[in-house]
Amino acid sequence: MKQFAIYVLIIGVLNFNAYATGYSPVVVFAGSASQPPLEEAAKAFEEKTKIPVVLHQGGSGALLSQIRLTGQGDLDIPGSPDYMDKALEFNLVAGTPTTIAYLVPALIVAKGNPLKIQRLDDLRRKDLRIGIADPDGVCVGLYAIEILRANNLLDKVRPNLNGLVESCAKAAAMIPLNQVDVVIGWREFAAWRPDTMDAITLKKAEIPRLAYIPGALLLGAKNPEGAKAFLAYLTSHEGQSIFQKWGYLTNESDARKFAPKALSGMTFSPHEVW
Repeated sequence: MKQFAIYVLIIGVLNFNAYATGYSPVVVFAGSASQPPLEEAAKAFEEKTKIPVVLHQGGSGALLSQIRLTGQGDLDIPGSPDYMDKALEFNLVAGTPTTIAYLVPALIVAKGNPLKIQRLDDLRRKDLRIGIADPDGVCVGLYAIEILRANNLLDKVRPNLNGLVESCAKAAAMIPLNQVDVVIGWREFAAWRPDTMDAITLKKAEIPRLAYIPGALLLGAKNPEGAKAFLAYLTSHEGQSIFQKWGYLTNESDARKFAPKALSGMTFSPHEVW
């Protein structure tokens, strides 16, 4: 209860600062899979429109819980369709979600790949510390377990799994912090810190499902028009260019080059794969 009260207080302070500009803020709950481009896009949108954007970023599962508990927020941008489907199930969002960008699963290693990890099957090696995000609350963790299971590797690598961190941002940070040797993450992580990380692409048949970042207006939105404007900006040529600059794919045809036979959308429970 105390944590809930502190969270509501933080939201109030952020919103007060945004209102000080004279425009109603757009309050966004966003999985950190989109963190660098979304932060840049929010700043560009605010400069263009003078409408402040307040970003709450983290693991999609935790953010969904915050939306349900507080009733706050104008826009929901989870890290995958899994948590958008949950938001729809809980009757939290309005209309049909919009696809903002696509994500490609990959093995993330230190710059130069010092341990010579070449393919998914190399994760069988006993000397590797393998990092993943928490599959019970973070999209990339769920996809990691799903990939391991689909390729008959889950039981073989389970003893070497480390981390179970709470967000994509923390998963990406495990490599620069030398907490693990390899992270099962998004290819885009390497573009966040190209001086410290490389991405090893998986084989096309190894990716069971396409990953993408959806966005939708929250039913309890206090600034629905501002939220619609920001979502439209994210899918505009200018907004999409920001995502592309950060290494994200912005159309399905490009994403399918990495996984032509992968399923699209659908929802998997971590308990089905973990």
